[in-house]
Amino acid sequence: MSYAIQWVRSLIFNLSMYLAMLVIGLAYLPAAIWSSDGAIRGCHAYVRYIRWSAKWMIGLQTEVRGTPPTDEVMVAAKHQSFMDVLMIYGAMPRGKFIMKALLKYAPIIGQFGLRIGCIPVNRGKRGAAIKKMVADVKAGRAHPGQLIIYPQGTRIPPGEKRPYKKGTAALYTELGQPCVPVACNVGVFWPKRGIYRKPGLAVIEFLDPIQPGMNAKAFLEKLETVIETRSDELMREAGFNG
Repeated sequence: MSYAIQWVRSLIFNLSMYLAMLVIGLAYLPAAIWSSDGAIRGCHAYVRYIRWSAKWMIGLQTEVRGTPPTDEVMVAAKHQSFMDVLMIYGAMPRGKFIMKALLKYAPIIGQFGLRIGCIPVNRGKRGAAIKKMVADVKAGRAHPGQLIIYPQGTRIPPGEKRPYKKGTAALYTELGQPCVPVACNVGVFWPKRGIYRKPGLAVIEFLDPIQPGMNAKAFLEKLETVIETRSDELMREAGFNG
């Protein structure tokens, strides 16, 4: 298939993504207003649509490997594109993200994000946000579920290296919960920026949990090693050699 044809297919797919977000968001809005469970059902429906439409519209298959957690854990994931966000969320029953505070003002995404229990964090004020979030969890005010955090803080293109931030270790220490690392190769097919999407097999993989009790430095080093090593393997499997 030529690049031009795939680019057009990618454009149509991207447009359909936003249209589906509007349609599904409006369809599930009454249920989301009524309860957080309704918002979760709406978000899962959107994930199913995107994975289904990506398969036939742009030739992008998706696969979840490993064992997604169902209990109260922290999930620390490699982040390369919007698709890994969807795949990780869709694999678990009650995922909730630490998200940029600005996103709470975004139409549909912001409202549904708050309803499913996402925690807005201001850039430059992560320390204060983490303290408040830990306090909310301990006081029982936070939504139950799987807390998803991106240790590098943003989307990282394949082949690029960025440090793992100390906030992840602080959460791990304070919450006293297992941490489930997640590796991925999604950025090989769905880049950080641009319209073009490559056909292939996008994979996220839930790895063995890191049990609570490690000191912060050792935890962060282990987390980075297991996620980066496995993500590199998955990207090579996808044909990336950068």
